[in-house]
Amino acid sequence: MNDWIAFETIIRKEITRFLRIWQQTLLPSVITMALYLAIFGTFLGSRIDDMQGFSYIQFIVPGLIMMSVITNAYTNVVSSFFSSKFVRSVEELLISPTSNFVIIMGYVLGGVLRGLLVGLLVTIVALFFTKLVVHNLLVISMFILLTALLFSFAGMVNAIFARKFDDVNIIPTFVLTPLIYLGGVFYSIQLLSGPWQILSKFNPILYMVNGFRFGFLGISDIDVFLALAMIFLFTLVLFGVCLYLFKKGIGLRH
Repeated sequence: MNDWIAFETIIRKEITRFLRIWQQTLLPSVITMALYLAIFGTFLGSRIDDMQGFSYIQFIVPGLIMMSVITNAYTNVVSSFFSSKFVRSVEELLISPTSNFVIIMGYVLGGVLRGLLVGLLVTIVALFFTKLVVHNLLVISMFILLTALLFSFAGMVNAIFARKFDDVNIIPTFVLTPLIYLGGVFYSIQLLSGPWQILSKFNPILYMVNGFRFGFLGISDIDVFLALAMIFLFTLVLFGVCLYLFKKGIGLRH
């Protein structure tokens, strides 16, 4: 019962936090994706041939939605948990009877909810630019939920190891952003030469974007079941890493 109250409290705090400053947490991503849709989808997309039987703007919409989910789920957890570390309020949780599982999942689900909310807002904005089709709603739901979970756990790991505010921005800027842009959001890897296609397949975000795109359009550059299995495995691994770091107190105890 105590764990449930703590879990509910953490989630409520996380939701209140990102809704209270929605101009900073929700609006920027929606505006950015609207600009992508206008510039790449409408202006440039009209000059690009169909991509695997769909207009260019229809092709990039699933990738843009997934991009917004990834960045917001990650950012929410890494910024919120590091702030708790910085002001040492997390120490109150650590010495309380609240289990590590509850603490981790409270912050992580806060990131998931923000990611999904921004993804929904971007989807609504996309409807003003193009008609969306849905090939398989179950596949869409599984990929977007697992991806939000995966990057929320990744944000937690980043926050645990971060020692200063600059450390919070290093991974999103120098790792996450390049992987997203090279993850097939704006193009099909079928357009790449052989060596580049092989290299692209080492990018985990390629599997998330293509799996999500399959849910909408029924097309994918990779095997969807393989992509789903990889995301599920990575999510479990990062969850295990978070539990281990909490148990050992790595990056949490001063």
